[in-house]
Amino acid sequence: MAASLQLPMASSVLSSSSTSPKRPIFKTHCFMKPTCSAKIPMPPINPKDPFLSKLASVAANAPEKFLERPSGSDSPPFLDLLDTPKLMATPAQVERSVSYNEHRPRRPPPDLPSLLLHGRIVYIGMPLVPAVTELIIAELMYLQWENPKDPVYLYINSTGTTRDDGERVGMETEGFAIYDAMMQLKNEIHTVGVGAAIGQACLLLAAGTKGKRFMMPHAKAMIQQPRIPSSGLMPASDVLIRAKEAKVITNRDTLVKLLAKHTGNSEENIANVMRRPFYMDSTKAKEFGVIDKILWRGQEKIMADVLSPEEWDRNAGIQVVDSI
Repeated sequence: MAASLQLPMASSVLSSSSTSPKRPIFKTHCFMKPTCSAKIPMPPINPKDPFLSKLASVAANAPEKFLERPSGSDSPPFLDLLDTPKLMATPAQVERSVSYNEHRPRRPPPDLPSLLLHGRIVYIGMPLVPAVTELIIAELMYLQWENPKDPVYLYINSTGTTRDDGERVGMETEGFAIYDAMMQLKNEIHTVGVGAAIGQACLLLAAGTKGKRFMMPHAKAMIQQPRIPSSGLMPASDVLIRAKEAKVITNRDTLVKLLAKHTGNSEENIANVMRRPFYMDSTKAKEFGVIDKILWRGQEKIMADVLSPEEWDRNAGIQVVDSI
């Protein structure tokens, strides 16, 4: 742009008062031509840049627009040269589609235990170790605090304080801790046996509210004596004391009393069947008093269609004779 401008011409005129010893005064006069026949040289630009392309086109065709810039303009320089001045594109407008997956949740779903807890379901699906006991008791306490009137549904699929092969993984007191928490709750507790309820888990299944203890058709239950804890390098006398007094005998007697209380059997009967592992299917568990009802789909309709013994005899033409 310097080629199209003429540098200011300064003429110095000495005033008439120059004879005085004072400092001389100079007057400067500037002259500028607004137009020039020479064109502004084109700098190298990015051909894909729309702003620079427009700016270069204006500089080549009408350079006076660069020279006659308004002094009090609020807009950024050269932005008014564009036909539609925009610094950036309009932000995209995001709208939720109602035709594609409109039933998806508005936010990420929580974990499955939280969803079950929202439905007042407490699920025991692991052996009774301290971490599981802590979680189950906390959930029971929370559900009572949330609503002390609605029932709590306790689903049980646990091998108790042992693994499938019988190896002990937890103390017998883990089951007693959950049992005591269940007894302290004001809510009704509906217990449902799914899969297996072995040892202490069978006690929790039987400890539900009377008439609200259920079992799936192919679930299993088993009661057994408490396992002796690992002795390690303990002396034989300490092992004997620990087995007889501290752990096995005390826990066995407690387990016998609680099972007798909730199943309606005598303590002698419970102690006899516990000498060896006593397995029960759903039908046998109902007869033994561990549960009150077997759950399976369509049971109510089938049982409603079953005729009573008197109707069977009447339809078969059998006359019932009163006993003498």
